[in-house]
Amino acid sequence: LVGPAPLAAAPGGTLGTLLLGEFVCELPGNAEGPVGVRVPDEDFTVLNASSYRTATGSGNYLLLGDRLIMTSGPLRDAQYHRISEKFLRKLDASGKDSRLRCVLRVANNDRQK
Repeated sequence: LVGPAPLAAAPGGTLGTLLLGEFVCELPGNAEGPVGVRVPDEDFTVLNASSYRTATGSGNYLLLGDRLIMTSGPLRDAQYHRISEKFLRKLDASGKDSRLRCVLRVANNDRQK
């Protein structure tokens, strides 16, 4: 008797989910000013069941390995490179890391919006 074949990893990587909470996004600052320049229109909050919310609505996402793809909602088609569980880098149209970074907000990095 032969049992069922083991499931292969999804193309593009292992299916996963993000940590729940608010990801705040910014562009790098410079030596003469703030460390980062907030871009609140890019912020999103991760909810349960692979969903997210922005100031303009909600949608769903797909996380495959280190690639995050917004599949519906206001950020539909946006893609990110997951550097770590709490740090994302938005991808540009060619699929390369852009300058925009999104970091999971925690109590000790609560900056003014």
